[in-house]
Amino acid sequence: MEFAFVSGNPALDLAGTVGSRRGEPVDLLSVPADLERWVAQCDELPAHVTVETAGFEAALALREAVYRLALDRLLGRSFAPGDLEIVNAAAAGPVPKVELGHAGLRISGDLPSVLSHLARSGIAALADPAACLKECGRPDCTRLYLDRSRGARRTWCGMDECGNRVKAAAYRARRRASATADGHG
Repeated sequence: MEFAFVSGNPALDLAGTVGSRRGEPVDLLSVPADLERWVAQCDELPAHVTVETAGFEAALALREAVYRLALDRLLGRSFAPGDLEIVNAAAAGPVPKVELGHAGLRISGDLPSVLSHLARSGIAALADPAACLKECGRPDCTRLYLDRSRGARRTWCGMDECGNRVKAAAYRARRRASATADGHG
């Protein structure tokens, strides 16, 4: 299972662990061990945390609250009080420990500190009036991301997955149309 870290914010990347929300949702975090792997792969988080059932459920609640709040921001709606409560409660928790050493940056902490960091990252993105929040332009993708491209012209959450699929489909459609126009269809 591949996790994508293309949203420009770890809270949005967490929200992106559910794909195709409008169609048949694909949840990449189905058991606590999946969340442990996701945390280990996220650069801004500790290399290892242990996730128990209650912590896993708290993480999923945070993920969904962040997604709904981001969607509210994107659509210009007021934030739902319940979602604000979930995110703000998580943000009030402990923060991960950050140390600088000869090997570089070392981040450590437990799951509550991870959730606090994620909530704070989400709050920072959603509270920033200059942040350009977008939804991926591929119809089946519902990933939200911060567009930091020059001129805010980014269309897809990432080229590897979505951008290449859209471009390949457009190329195939042009080839079919050209073949049909030439009488080969």
